[in-house]
Amino acid sequence: MKRRVFSAMLSLIFVLTMLAGCGNTSVDKSQSTEPAKTQKNISGEKTTSTAEPVTVTYALWDSNQALGFEKMADEFTEKNPNIKIEIQLNGWSDYWTALDAAASAGTLPDTFWMHSNNFYRYASNEMLKSLDDLIASSDKIDLKNYPEGLVSLYNYNGKQYCIPKDFDTIGLWYNKTMFDEAGLEYPDENWTWDDLYEAAKKLTKPDKSQYGFLAPLHNQEGFYNFIYQNGGTVITPDKKSGYDDPKTIEAMEFYIRFVKEGLSPLIFGDAERAEAMQNGLCAMGFFGSWNLSGFAANEYMAKNFDVTVLPAAPNGGRASIYNGLGYAIAPNTKKLDAAWKWVEYLASEEGQLRQAELGIAISAYKGTADAWVESNKTFNIKCFIDMLDYAVIRPYSNTTAVWEDKVYEELRGAFTGEKTVEQACRDAAAVMNESLAQER
Repeated sequence: MKRRVFSAMLSLIFVLTMLAGCGNTSVDKSQSTEPAKTQKNISGEKTTSTAEPVTVTYALWDSNQALGFEKMADEFTEKNPNIKIEIQLNGWSDYWTALDAAASAGTLPDTFWMHSNNFYRYASNEMLKSLDDLIASSDKIDLKNYPEGLVSLYNYNGKQYCIPKDFDTIGLWYNKTMFDEAGLEYPDENWTWDDLYEAAKKLTKPDKSQYGFLAPLHNQEGFYNFIYQNGGTVITPDKKSGYDDPKTIEAMEFYIRFVKEGLSPLIFGDAERAEAMQNGLCAMGFFGSWNLSGFAANEYMAKNFDVTVLPAAPNGGRASIYNGLGYAIAPNTKKLDAAWKWVEYLASEEGQLRQAELGIAISAYKGTADAWVESNKTFNIKCFIDMLDYAVIRPYSNTTAVWEDKVYEELRGAFTGEKTVEQACRDAAAVMNESLAQER
């Protein structure tokens, strides 16, 4: 109950403060009532001096991670008593709605999370601050200490606009109790799609009070993994859709087969996906490493579940979708020195190690991932690190957020039975190519 109240309060704060100037007009007892002094920062811009008390806003969308960042913020303020961190929380969809509105109004939070889906739109429209000069003057940040793929993910026209926060892979979560009751061995690294399918049949009850596998309309924590395991693709190197690729269609047919045969419930929403696992509706499902803290805090999940690597395709192909978030700063923040000090701490080895120790996420800084593995003994989370050997970066382009939504609309019919899988995939390819053509 406390967590729901905490999340609701932060959500309200986020929406109100973003639309009202991100907290700049609110009263904070920690701030001086006298005008703050100004000075020029490393970029030569006028900014509020960190010698005066200042509140830095920090926006994010994950309530489970917010709990860990509350602790990190408190620890940061203990060492930097003149800087208070105000966390602004909202769910994924509302986060982008509010962030877009704030960006248009010039009232972005001082610091916030950025995702690969929306990075191009923000960077190309000058809604992110270039961090190059700040990074160059820092003795804590060296981009060589982060995975090259994640660094380049947040680089636009040769400028670095975000520092990698974390990385994630997708694992197969399974209900040990249900496997025991069915007399089945737990899934492991030797499993293939055939094993997944056969187990799902044995774990599905005739009255549908329990399904063997969760196959929702979801890309990163669902069919993307099957597509790449099977040798298919979502987007080609020359920026064309891969949904009409025979290997992609074949993978989608296998994935949607679970729904067609009643081995998976028909689920579309994000909240429903997690609930299907937490209320005992599904015995297995694909979920990302970022769910760790939430799953560990759920009594039912902690007692009954574990996680392992994803099953391989019949041809032995392996893949787990790989992505990572970035730390960003508003281009017009009046608290740049304090905002950078906060982001610099979060992205530094010290901050990334602390993020990992608290089990918030798999930190992007090289050498800190092991601390995340050690942070939780409830589940076999080392499997998320093991899958890095064959991880595939989440498919993206300049208009990812546009074509992903359109693709969902076209694929939905395959899940409901209104279209064949092949037709849905070809329709998805058509709308995706329309979006991609606008990028050329």
